[in-house]
Amino acid sequence: MKDLKRNLAHMLCLLLLPMAASAQLRWQEGRNYTLLQPAAPVSVPAGKIEVTEIFSYGCIYCYRAKGEMQKLKEALPADAVMTYVHASFVPTEAWPMFQRAFYTAQALGIAEATHDRMFAAVWENGELPLMDTTTGHVRNPLPTLQDAARFYQKYASVKPETFLERAASKDIDAAVANAERLIRLYKVTGTPTLVVNGRYRINNETLSSSAEQRQLVNFLVGMERMRLQSPAPPPR
Repeated sequence: MKDLKRNLAHMLCLLLLPMAASAQLRWQEGRNYTLLQPAAPVSVPAGKIEVTEIFSYGCIYCYRAKGEMQKLKEALPADAVMTYVHASFVPTEAWPMFQRAFYTAQALGIAEATHDRMFAAVWENGELPLMDTTTGHVRNPLPTLQDAARFYQKYASVKPETFLERAASKDIDAAVANAERLIRLYKVTGTPTLVVNGRYRINNETLSSSAEQRQLVNFLVGMERMRLQSPAPPPR
């Protein structure tokens, strides 16, 4: 049975090679995407392929791209899973605070349900504003973790003291440290950035549209699927 499965996987790879070669003529390693060596660890189960957005709630470009990120998520094949890594690149715009708030919300199981609302609170309705709409400058003082706790109380019914206690816990410290480690492994310097299965980083500046971005992500997901399904070389 194992030999049969191995042979079927090998035949599938052979059938897909012409399509992969054709796509490779369009999508060029080193231009459209960067091969990460070594590959970063993934957080999805075996048999799944991770597509990660590196983002920040404090990033205006991430806010503008959130609709396209949702389209990308919906366009992924069944064996691909969208995940998120929150960056802390800009302390002067409260990115570390938003990062800790995100991982706290994730630990409490409320991050996904409040994701769009948090962007709206920061950039649309003034509930958790980062910019002063009168001056066009970053607010002083910046939004705080206490402000974020009140936001999650309003939209997820989590008591502020519960949120703040969890935010100060060792597991959230570990989640933040892991995000920083992944960002270093991804060699990411800006947001939003996409990484496929810890192995391929999308170079957005070479793409002309969000549709191209989705096509490239799905191409790389297919590349990973072929790699993972390829039979291991026989021992020498």
